[in-house]
Amino acid sequence: MVRRTRAEMEETRATLLTTARHFFKEHGFAETSMDDLTAQAGLTRGALYYHFGDKKGLLAAVVEQIDDEMDQRLQAISDSAADPWEGFCSRCRACLEMALEPEFQRIMLRDAKAVLGGFSPESQRHCVQSMQALIRDLIQQGVIEEADPEGLASLIYGSLAEAAFWIADSDESDTRLAQGIAALNLLLRGLRPAQ
Repeated sequence: MVRRTRAEMEETRATLLTTARHFFKEHGFAETSMDDLTAQAGLTRGALYYHFGDKKGLLAAVVEQIDDEMDQRLQAISDSAADPWEGFCSRCRACLEMALEPEFQRIMLRDAKAVLGGFSPESQRHCVQSMQALIRDLIQQGVIEEADPEGLASLIYGSLAEAAFWIADSDESDTRLAQGIAALNLLLRGLRPAQ
């Protein structure tokens, strides 16, 4: 038996993830054949089972990868904003806008929910903690009303996640996105101190 180097193992894993993302985006989880996927990747089913356990484990790894990329995009929005409040609002709107992106919609909002039961608890905790830190800063700056940052972050995150599912689960996603952003703007205005 030939021993594979660590670099070869990482390359095999990366190839499977890249190929799976393409197949899941184009065909969905249920319609993706492991034989077709591994043939396209130029690998064996054994490689898939070694790295991910099964098809569901492969989906979970793809979801984690996309989730990490989404988090980086959202952080870049916050980091590049000239005004912290506008950065926070833009970040929230971007969460809803991602629901129209084909890969995010199919893999994260449809297949992950149906197959994995939604986002992982770790992912949800990370999102709430990131939002909590932003909210805490906005409260300290007097930009939004005094409130419990964790409770407020949980409420806003939960609203954004459910709205994203609602947007993705429609033949009129563009209309729902516009409605969702209008509702989000109303909700966010309610956080500001009375003038």
